[in-house]
Amino acid sequence: MENILVGCEKGNIFYQELLYKHFYGYALSICRLYTYSNDEAVSILNDSFLKVFSSIKKKGFDNSIPFKNWLRRILINTAIDNYRKNSKHLYHLEIEEAEQIQTNTSIIDDLTAEDILNLLDQLPETHRLVFNLYEIQGFNHEEISLKLNISKSTSRVFLARAKKKLRVLIHKNF
Repeated sequence: MENILVGCEKGNIFYQELLYKHFYGYALSICRLYTYSNDEAVSILNDSFLKVFSSIKKKGFDNSIPFKNWLRRILINTAIDNYRKNSKHLYHLEIEEAEQIQTNTSIIDDLTAEDILNLLDQLPETHRLVFNLYEIQGFNHEEISLKLNISKSTSRVFLARAKKKLRVLIHKNF
């Protein structure tokens, strides 16, 4: 991997292509969590790799951080930037209690990755974004509020609504 990064630092297209192909599947899976379509996910992925190559060429790569973690951060930030660019308004909401619906865990265990992506695609964009950042990427509500320019309570509400909607969709479809 170090040789590939050195090649990218020199702007060598061969090494850039190797890096791109090596991490394509991983990167696409992350981008797909934040979009409704594969085309949009690929667009975010490509924008992210342009940022990666530009940064490596300008500053080199800091080996103190694992490359995969650094790439993940760029992918998520690019997806969030894309969301901000395309979203019209975010509404600040007060916290409200989410109705708890019991979900059979055996149903969830039987879901395929495609089933899960299809369920996530049915969420409103903001709810899906908060759900992915919190549940899948491990951000806390304070970090989410800073990234999306919403309050922590709004982040909590969006997460609760996303979970509630997912429970309803699971019961309805499975």
